Amino acid sequence: MLDDRDRRILDLLQADAGISVSELAERVSLSVSACSRRIQRLEESGYVARRIVVLDREKMGVPTTVFALIKTAHHSDEWIESFRKAISSVPEIVEAHRLTGNHDYILKIVLPRVEHYDVIYKQIVRKIELFDVSASISMEILKSGTAIPVGYAG
Repeated sequence: MLDDRDRRILDLLQADAGISVSELAERVSLSVSACSRRIQRLEESGYVARRIVVLDREKMGVPTTVFALIKTAHHSDEWIESFRKAISSVPEIVEAHRLTGNHDYILKIVLPRVEHYDVIYKQIVRKIELFDVSASISMEILKSGTAIPVGYAG
């Protein structure tokens, strides 16, 4: 069971996974050893899936975002696994979701420029049969982040 202090620790770790234990302890009003034990418990309990570094996309040369909406005529477990393998081998595809509604999947693709989308598109369709693919170019990022709300955790 999480308490408010655990939630605060998780929130602070989401904002900066590199925060020192001593700074974290100070910010949640705990001793360093007590804070360290809580972090370890949160990690062992699976609340912390992993710690990551978020890179600057401009500096990494991939400032463009394209969302590809995919329809397929295939829905078997085998096809889905083939699709998963096909997109997993493309590093520019940073997210993929199976959807309800008019489209089956959405891919978030980061690119050096919009023209590079055709390269990625061809990589995908060479590996897997798709019924329809439509792409939308992100004009502006209004909100972006990796943090999730911590208030729902029990």
